[in-house]
Amino acid sequence: MKVAAVPQSQSDLPLWNLADLYATPDDPVIEKDLESASAASVDFAGKYKGRLADMTGEELAAAIAEFEKIGEILSRVMSYAQLLYAENFEDPEAGRFYQTMNERVTDVSTITLFFELEINRLDQGVLDEKLTSVALRRYGPWLRDVRALRDHQLSDELEELLHEKQVTGRAAWVRLFDETLARLRYRVDGKDLTSSEAFDLLSSKDGAVREKVAKSIGAVLGDNLRTFALITNTLAKDKEVEDRWRKYPRPVSARNLANLVEDEVVDALVSSVRDSYEGLSHRYYALKARWMGRDKLEYWDRNAPLPEDSDRRIPWNEAVDRVLSAYGRFAPDLRTVAEPFFDNPWIDAKPRAGKDSGAFAHSTVPSVHPYLLLNYHGKTRDVMTLAHELGHGVHQVLSAGQGYLQSNTPLTLAETASVFGEMLTFRALLDDETDPVRRRVMLAGKVEDMLNTVVRQVAFYEFERRVHDERRKGEISTESLGKIWLDVQTESLGPAFRFDQSYATYWSYIPHFVHSPFYVYAYAFGDCLVNALYAVFQEGHPGFQKKYMDMLRAGGTMRHKELLAPFGLDASDPAFWKKGLAVVEGFVEELDAAIE
Repeated sequence: MKVAAVPQSQSDLPLWNLADLYATPDDPVIEKDLESASAASVDFAGKYKGRLADMTGEELAAAIAEFEKIGEILSRVMSYAQLLYAENFEDPEAGRFYQTMNERVTDVSTITLFFELEINRLDQGVLDEKLTSVALRRYGPWLRDVRALRDHQLSDELEELLHEKQVTGRAAWVRLFDETLARLRYRVDGKDLTSSEAFDLLSSKDGAVREKVAKSIGAVLGDNLRTFALITNTLAKDKEVEDRWRKYPRPVSARNLANLVEDEVVDALVSSVRDSYEGLSHRYYALKARWMGRDKLEYWDRNAPLPEDSDRRIPWNEAVDRVLSAYGRFAPDLRTVAEPFFDNPWIDAKPRAGKDSGAFAHSTVPSVHPYLLLNYHGKTRDVMTLAHELGHGVHQVLSAGQGYLQSNTPLTLAETASVFGEMLTFRALLDDETDPVRRRVMLAGKVEDMLNTVVRQVAFYEFERRVHDERRKGEISTESLGKIWLDVQTESLGPAFRFDQSYATYWSYIPHFVHSPFYVYAYAFGDCLVNALYAVFQEGHPGFQKKYMDMLRAGGTMRHKELLAPFGLDASDPAFWKKGLAVVEGFVEELDAAIE
C-alpha cells in the first residue's frame, strides 16, 4: 500500500474525488449519458413491450442485459448527484442539481418501467420453460426477487403514476428533512455547533459539557419540531396509502419483502431482543451507573466515556493501520480488497458544515467503485465506524462481479460485512491490549456499541411500528410522538436512566425513519448474525475464511438461508438469535465480574 496516501494528522483527513463518476456537475458526459439512456430506453420499449410472453429464454436474457445496461447508466448519474449533495446539504446548487438529475432519471426509467411489471404477469409455468435457457438462468436470482413483489403489483398506469410522482412526493420530503437538519446549529458556550460536532460532544468526558450540548440539541430540535412532525406524519400517511393499495398486511411487510426475509424471522428477532433487555441494556447501564458513582444516569450519559477511559484521540493514519491490520489477520485477501480505499481518493472523512453528519458506503455502480463518507473525530467509536463502512465497501467490491442487477444485497445481509469488520477490528485491538484497565474500558465500549446496534435499533423499530400504527388513526401530535419516544427509550434502556422532556424531541433527528422506513432492524439482524457467525469462526469451523469471502461475492444472488447454510446456521431458528445475543450477554457478565 502507498503509505504516503494516508493523511498524517487530524487536520489532513481525506476528501474523496468523484471524478471516477463525472468530472463536474456540468461535465458534458452527464448529458451524453442521459441522452444515450433515454434513446436506449425508447428503443428497448419498442422492441420488448407486450412481447415478453412469446420470447425464448435466450431472447429474454438478452433483453434483461439491455435493461441492466440502461439501469447502470442511470444509477451512475444518480450516484454522482447523491454524493455531491451529501458533501454539502446547504449548497443550493448541489440541491438543485440533485433534484434535476432525480427528475430526469425518473423520466427515463419510466419508459422501461413496463419490463418488470410484464415479467410479473408471466405465468410461472411459462417462465419456468424459459428458465431452461442457460443464459436466462444467470438472471434467475433477479427474476426471483422481482417476482417476490408480484402479489402487490398495481396496474401499469398506477405504477407509472407512483413512479413519476416520487420526485415530488417522498423524495421531496426526504430532501426537506436533510436540508432542515443540515442547517441547524446548536449554541454551546457561545459557539454554534453543527450536528456532527454537537453529537460528538455527547461522548465528552466533561459531564457539564454533555449536559449543555444535550439540552441545546433538545431545544433546537424542539424549535423545529413542527416541521419534523409534519414530515413524519406526511410520510407515514403516504406509506399507509400505498401499503393499502398494494395490500400489505402490516407497515413493516414491504420492508421485509424487499429484504427477502420472512415476517416471522423479523418477529423472532425483535421479540428475542426485547426479551433480553433486562439482561443486556438494563444490566449494563446499572453497571455503568455504579462505575460512574451514580444512582441514576442522565440521558446524556449514555455514551459518556467511563472514568478510567483516557479519551485518547486516535490519529487517522493509526486508525487506518489498525483496521487494515485486523482485516489482514483474518484473511490477507480481505486486506487486499480494502487497501485501494486508502490508496485512492474514495473516502471523505473530514467533518464540515453542511456535510451529511452520518456515515455511509455508497456502492455506486459495479463498473466504478464504492465511496465512503465518514465524520472522523478521532475517537475509538470513529475507528469502529471506519471498520464498519469499510466492511460495506469491501462487500460492494466483492459482489460487483454479479453485475448491476444482482450485486446489491438485501439490507439484512448488507450489514453482515460491516458489523463483521467491526468485530475483527475490536478483537484485534483487544488482543493487542495488555493493560487490564484499558481492556476493561475497551470491552465496555464494545458492549455499548453492540447495545447501540441491537437494543437501540430494535427500540427504533418499536418507535416506528407504534408511530405507523398510530398514524392510521389520524395525524400524530408532537406531544404524542415525544411520548412514544420516551416510552420505547425507557423500556429499552431501563431504570438506570433519568429522562426529562428535553429528550422527548430526539426522535426527530433519526434519518432512517425518513429515508428508509423500518431499515433499523437490519442493524440488529446484522449484529446478531455476525455474533453467531463469529462464534462459529472462533470454534474453528473448517474453511471459514473462504466461505466468508464466497458469501460476500454472492451479492444478492442468495437468500439468508442459502448463505448461512455452509456455516451450519439458520436465522429462522429462534436459537440462532439467542446464540447471537449470548455473545453480548457474555461480555456484560465479564464486565460485571471485573467491576466487582
